[in-house]
Amino acid sequence: MTNSDDRAWPPHEMDEWVPHRGPMSLLDRVEHCDASSIVATLRVPADGLFGGPDGVPAWVGIEYMAQTVAAWSGARARAGGGSPRIGFLLGSRRYEARVPAFAVGAELRISAQCELVGENGLGAFDCRITLGERVLATARVSVYEPPAEGAAHGMPGQGDNRETTPARERDGEGEKR
Repeated sequence: MTNSDDRAWPPHEMDEWVPHRGPMSLLDRVEHCDASSIVATLRVPADGLFGGPDGVPAWVGIEYMAQTVAAWSGARARAGGGSPRIGFLLGSRRYEARVPAFAVGAELRISAQCELVGENGLGAFDCRITLGERVLATARVSVYEPPAEGAAHGMPGQGDNRETTPARERDGEGEKR
C-alpha cells in the first residue's frame, strides 16, 4: 500500500534519518547520534536485497557505513529545520572485512566518526561494523553532499561558519595538531 506521495506505507523508522526508501533502506534504527558521531543498528535479513544462502556479502558493509553517514547528515539537517537529502559515496580507503559475509540474523552495530567536513560538502568518516565486541569491518568513507538549492556549500547543520576542520577539534573534543 502507498500513500499519495508514493512512499512506502507504513513509513520505516529510518525515513526521518535517510533519503533511502524501500529495499535500499538497509538500517533498522539509530542508537546514538551527536555532533561528530553516530551508531546505527540492523539485523541482517534472510530475504533482503543482498541476502544469499551464506548471509549478506561483506562488501555490502560499505553501503551500511554510507547509510550510517547519511543518517548522521539527516540528523543535522533535521536539527536545522530541514530533511534528509541525497548524498554520494565517493569511495573508501582501507575497507577491511574480517568475515566473508554477515550472518543472517546477526545484530550489527555500524558506527561512524566524522573526521573532516569541508565547506564544499566533502566529508571523511572513520567507520566500523561490530557484532557484540567483535569488529567485523572497518573503513574510512569519503562522501559528498551537494548544497541545497540556493544554499551555501557544506554538510547540513554547519551554519555559515563551516570550515575544513576535524569535527572533534571543531567541537572542542580534540586538540589541534
